[in-house]
Amino acid sequence: MAVQSKPAPIGPWGRATAGAAGAVLANALVYPLDLVKTKLQVQVKTKAPTFAEVVKEGEDATAADETHYNGTVDAIKKIVSAEGFLGLYAGINGSLLGVASTNFAYFYWYSIVRTAYLRYAKNSAQPSTAIELSLGAVAGALAQLFTIPVAVITTRQQTQTKEKRKGMVDTAREVIEGEDGVFGLWRGLKASLVLVVNPAITYGAYERLKQALFPGKTSLKPWEAFALGAMSKALATIVTQPLIVAKVGLQSRPPPARNGKPFKSFIEVMQFIIENEGALSLFKGMGPQIMKGLMVQGILMMTKER
Repeated sequence: MAVQSKPAPIGPWGRATAGAAGAVLANALVYPLDLVKTKLQVQVKTKAPTFAEVVKEGEDATAADETHYNGTVDAIKKIVSAEGFLGLYAGINGSLLGVASTNFAYFYWYSIVRTAYLRYAKNSAQPSTAIELSLGAVAGALAQLFTIPVAVITTRQQTQTKEKRKGMVDTAREVIEGEDGVFGLWRGLKASLVLVVNPAITYGAYERLKQALFPGKTSLKPWEAFALGAMSKALATIVTQPLIVAKVGLQSRPPPARNGKPFKSFIEVMQFIIENEGALSLFKGMGPQIMKGLMVQGILMMTKER
């Protein structure tokens, strides 16, 4: 009788590839939501002075630039009307490249730091929630340092009109020539580093929910992984939404400015939004952000588990 051998353990490269592949598939399926949430996050209520007007300071606004979106459905209708169905996929190449690189780097470093922790920990117990969050934050910070330029380029492409939108290389050149030199590609880095708590909360919550709801289970069914991924991402999104809005503002084109001087930090952007639009404006775009997060994280974890 043949003896069935145990499958070999998956190493960091395998986990990283699985995570990146799942993330690319998930984001490709829900990309229009990503585009819509970005457009909603860089626009504000039409009262003077609006954040949108500040963002556009120094640039002649066209009728397309001034388009106001009243929610997700309205945004989709207006984008399709102005640019056609393909307008919902503007900047998708850069986005998927960014998603692949960020998630590959995250899962790779998370696997490395978690394995190192378990190897050198004095006890054999599973890491606590605080430790899981810390390991996730370290992995997320390392991933952001290497991949944020792609996020900056993608955000620029998503917030420009069809007439002004350029390819990835030309957009990168525009960023370098127009602002802080090559460091402009790392604009919003501080916000991104703070936002590492998002995947940290997501995957920390995922592990905790997995242990609580499916104790001792090593292989989850697709619907189980999807449900856990969706729940954990929704929690992380609600907690970090203000930072996401501020970061998108910093990375948009042109970057936010007040009295001709661009904001240098996400804290300045958040303060300006609160002063001129109210604190609730820090949560604009929450609907498509959560919808995207639920779908992406659910599909990602379901695919990764398989």
